[in-house]
Amino acid sequence: MRTSQTTNGQTARPETSSAQASTADVPQRPGGWFLRRAGAYVALTKPRVIELLLVTTVPTMILAADGMPGFWLIVATLIGGAGAAGSANAFNMWWDRDIDEIMNRTKRRPLVTGEISPRAGLVFASILGLLSLTWFALVINWAAMWLTLGAIAIYVVGYTMILKRRTPQNIVWGGIAGCMPVFIGWASVTGELSWAALALFGIIFFWTPPHYWPLSIKFKKDYANANVPMLPVVSDDKRVAAEMVGYTLAMIACSLLLTPLAGMSWVYTAVAAVLGAWFLWSTVAMLRRAQGKAGGKLGAMKVFHASITYLSLLFVAVAVDVFLPF
Repeated sequence: MRTSQTTNGQTARPETSSAQASTADVPQRPGGWFLRRAGAYVALTKPRVIELLLVTTVPTMILAADGMPGFWLIVATLIGGAGAAGSANAFNMWWDRDIDEIMNRTKRRPLVTGEISPRAGLVFASILGLLSLTWFALVINWAAMWLTLGAIAIYVVGYTMILKRRTPQNIVWGGIAGCMPVFIGWASVTGELSWAALALFGIIFFWTPPHYWPLSIKFKKDYANANVPMLPVVSDDKRVAAEMVGYTLAMIACSLLLTPLAGMSWVYTAVAAVLGAWFLWSTVAMLRRAQGKAGGKLGAMKVFHASITYLSLLFVAVAVDVFLPF
């Protein structure tokens, strides 16, 4: 594959793509032509990422409404949110198709294999984004629409185009886009934001590095080969683990700050404290292993999976707490 070089020595857009020229070594998706094509476009939206974003949206809406919001409002917000996230992810795959071809983890993505052409992927991302913004403006409210536009812009322009290939802190600031669903969910219910919404935003913001850096450690070689300066690529495991502990402490502080800001009960507070202590211990244990103070493998992926469990259970606690009679 021929590539041009940017002024800072990083790989720019590919001029040709050998992977797209042939798909003989790519396993066919199940089903007929239509199902295979549809499956490729669904893959372009990164559905597993969307699932995690939506997990935080519904509990946020319940808290904002101080009860169960209207069923249609929940469904409409989830539809718009899934469309917006899918659009941002498709733009991300379109822009990153050169490095996706290099990385083992991403080399089977549809724009790399040729299942979808770059032009078709760009058109799909654009239409999906416009539809989601129009949906929020017409069906929900303008506040949610502007927040959705901000989320797409932060992820596509801020993270994908500017930060990802330039700074080891890319996922920290780019992760703001992953925090936006709580703002969008809150605004969908109330038409505005609040300090409680900001605390929820802070939870996800500080959660993102200890969630994503363990995955970056596993695929460190991939990122290095693609010249993507993820922190685990440019720093040793000790520094990465130490920063993960710091971000986890800030995350726990935001989760506990939600109690006075949103009037949460002692049940939520206890759950947040226990979950926070459990996840903090997992990051501290990883740091100790990185420092050689504890035996065994680094266990980065254990922390990655623990982070998903933590966030899911915490937001379940947020939703349940609203319905407690005390």
